[in-house]
Amino acid sequence: MIIPVEIMLRQDERVFTETIEHPGDVASWTAADMEQVLKKILVRIDRLQHPGRSEHPPVSLRGMSWIVSPYREGVAIAFEIHSASAVAGPFNIEQAALERLVTAAFAGSRPPTTIH
Repeated sequence: MIIPVEIMLRQDERVFTETIEHPGDVASWTAADMEQVLKKILVRIDRLQHPGRSEHPPVSLRGMSWIVSPYREGVAIAFEIHSASAVAGPFNIEQAALERLVTAAFAGSRPPTTIH
């Protein structure tokens, strides 16, 4: 599945339109799939903030405020971190089902072993 993502960085008036890919349809995803999707979005944010960086930074699903809400012919995930916000979607799934996936992704996520 190709997922459109709009990213807004703090102190920047531009809106960056990105896409990420994840196999399968959202209705068949597990919490681990959703965790990977959210982490891919965070990596995209990092690449916009640090365009010269070549390696992937450690990513953790902590410190995020999020909401799932209706958007066009589906639902979208909107979230905010201290340095950016993003909206991903639309996803062709019921709002409550996507909320359960996101909640389960956060519950199952482990922080990286590298501490800065």
